[in-house]
Amino acid sequence: MIAGANALPETVVRQIPPPPQLQPPEDAWAAADIIQIAAFRPESSDHRPATTLRLLHDGEHLYGRFTVQDYYVRSRHTQFGDPVYRDSCVEIFLQPRPDRGYFNFEFNAGGTMMCCYITNPERVGATFKEYRKWRPEDARGLQIHASLPPVVEPEQVGPLTWWLTFALPVRLLEPFVGPLGPLAGQCWRMNAYKCGNETSHPHWAAWAPVDALNFHLPRCFGKMHWGG
Repeated sequence: MIAGANALPETVVRQIPPPPQLQPPEDAWAAADIIQIAAFRPESSDHRPATTLRLLHDGEHLYGRFTVQDYYVRSRHTQFGDPVYRDSCVEIFLQPRPDRGYFNFEFNAGGTMMCCYITNPERVGATFKEYRKWRPEDARGLQIHASLPPVVEPEQVGPLTWWLTFALPVRLLEPFVGPLGPLAGQCWRMNAYKCGNETSHPHWAAWAPVDALNFHLPRCFGKMHWGG
């Protein structure tokens, strides 16, 4: 939902009872807002994969479900922390506190993740001025499920709908930003993206439009309200 023509988008993360397997049942997702990742940068190719994200929470975990109607799918990276943005990739960036840094959770179509905690996104070569890359132990307890196998290579050409879900224990963010307290009623900054830098048809799309070919622009993040 958007408050005005030039306003940043906002969404509500609705609360559900804790699911037994840390993944909401299929019917639970119907209650979630549909976040359309459809603001494509002009540098993109003519490929415009329809991509949505749904978010839910249970007071302790943030649950997400990306759905992508794709056509050119490539997924090569399989190790935690690999540059998955080069593959067919979906991303969610979270900034819990306005005076702290943000997290970039990036997932390729096969379910491999890369994340950093970034406090100064000014570019220094291919990286950032101030950041800390997550190690596997930082993500202990985070669950990821993907509909595709870990590797899709060579690129699969043709209509293909794939999905990826995650269950993020919010406590994993606290070593970086401090205690977060009860989630209901909070407002975080957030953006969500679809990209595929090294596919045959590269593209860059956002939920909250970015004003440069750069996803690391906190000024462009939308608002994420935690429901009770």
